[in-house]
Amino acid sequence: MQPQRMHVVFLGLSITSSWGNGHATTYRGLVRELERLGHDVLFLERDVPWYAAHRDTRGALPGRTELYSSLEDLRARFTSEVQRADLVVVGSYVPQGVEVGGWVQRTARGVTAFYDIDTPVTLAKLGRGDFEYLSPALVPGYRLYLSFTGGPTLQRIERELGSPAARPLYCSCDPELYAPRDGDVRWDLGYLGTYSDDRQPVLERLMLDAAEAWPEGRFVVAGPRYPEGVSWPPNVERMQHLAPPEHAAFYTAQRFTLNVTRADMVRAGYSPSVRLFEAAACGVPIISDDWEGLGTFFTPGRELFVSHGAEQTLRYLRELSEAERQEVGRRARERVLGGHTAAHRARTLEGYAREVASGRAP
Repeated sequence: MQPQRMHVVFLGLSITSSWGNGHATTYRGLVRELERLGHDVLFLERDVPWYAAHRDTRGALPGRTELYSSLEDLRARFTSEVQRADLVVVGSYVPQGVEVGGWVQRTARGVTAFYDIDTPVTLAKLGRGDFEYLSPALVPGYRLYLSFTGGPTLQRIERELGSPAARPLYCSCDPELYAPRDGDVRWDLGYLGTYSDDRQPVLERLMLDAAEAWPEGRFVVAGPRYPEGVSWPPNVERMQHLAPPEHAAFYTAQRFTLNVTRADMVRAGYSPSVRLFEAAACGVPIISDDWEGLGTFFTPGRELFVSHGAEQTLRYLRELSEAERQEVGRRARERVLGGHTAAHRARTLEGYAREVASGRAP
């Protein structure tokens, strides 16, 4: 029997622009795959100047996308959509997220969910009384707490915050965008990521120090918001924001790519970066920092490499054979395609929603 079609409404940070955020690519893949499963999906995004100036979609977005200008505009135009939805998902970092979440919980008749794409950051904010987009009072009212972080954090969300059902819904990759590409290799090691204070020391330790020690090596860092004061070695090329359609070509122009994890996510563990899955889908071998739960997603030494410093990074870059390098990239791609695509996440979300709606979830 064909599963019943669901009407799904997302209220997320952005689907129209990936500038300075990892939310848009997640939502684009998830919405598209939910549509392919036969569901009707509406995405509601607050129209803000910084994303309006950096919209980077090529062609039509999946589902239906509507922009709203204010909380009042949201209520006036989309109350009926939220009321009739089988599933309403409010994402992290939504502007006025506490007010939006309260309105959704009062209005929706179907399953309500909070999708935390920033779980460790969210929990740290709640711990210091910063209720920018979520408050402790809202958590029990969401029937699902969907988290980019798994492991013990899920039990903490249920035990300490009163979530009825905290479930992992990890980031993923879109294999239609991320796949091996033909082209020349330009760099020995590259990194793609927005600047953050907590990641920068790790980037310096794992890449920039390696670049200083190996002047013949070719390195690249791509991403926005890096301050003027960063000291870049002369063999490190800098690129500004790359739109998602350019990511695959960027990855495959590297012999290895670097993954660096936010400090809050390292402390929580079980928090894979979307860059891990995207680079792996392109068949590019990854050198990653280390954190608890990494082996849940990739087997170190077989599907990626772990580095703790410049010396270890340089050993991978200079001593691994080309055959071993390519084999590790191939295994990582197989791992991603077998369990970490947007299609996998859409089916997981569909299952969670049906479980909760039927009363089977605790």
